[in-house]
Amino acid sequence: MGKEKKIQEFRDKIKRVIITKEEIQKAIERAGKEIDSYYDGTPILLISILKGAFVFMADVCKAVTVPCEVEFMCASSYYSGTESTGVVKITKDITRDISKYHVVILEDIIDTGRTLNDIVKLLKARNPLSLRVITLLDKPERRIVDFKPDVALFTIPDHFVIGYGLDCGELYRNLPYIAEYNAE
Repeated sequence: MGKEKKIQEFRDKIKRVIITKEEIQKAIERAGKEIDSYYDGTPILLISILKGAFVFMADVCKAVTVPCEVEFMCASSYYSGTESTGVVKITKDITRDISKYHVVILEDIIDTGRTLNDIVKLLKARNPLSLRVITLLDKPERRIVDFKPDVALFTIPDHFVIGYGLDCGELYRNLPYIAEYNAE
């Protein structure tokens, strides 16, 4: 298969852009100011849920002015498909003591809520000074567990989305916007 054909197949899976790069950047600027106002100069620990939130984490980290450290966790319930398996697996945990930190979890998308619900329980048991969840995208109509983020930058309908760190089969993370995935 030629390079052009592969690129065209990649592009054909982008059904439509639903959140532009500019809209994302404006929302992140607002989130950075909100985080700054919560902690008023107090150091924080930003925890990115990999892999999808790494782009979001990088931009939020640049948007805050309070001192911050970063950590990464990896949890999955999708594996290589477009539907949640319902089983949350922590594949990379943080190793530091978080009891002296205000923790801000940064997530790319909250769908059923299972993954974040399990992560929040795990981290709260480690006694952080405080814990907040900020998600780029929220799909409340898909929620299976009673979970609500502290901040959702965008609420979206029940579409499978890609871009800005979100993937389908590990592809599309590099798109600078959020798009609906064309499964056809």
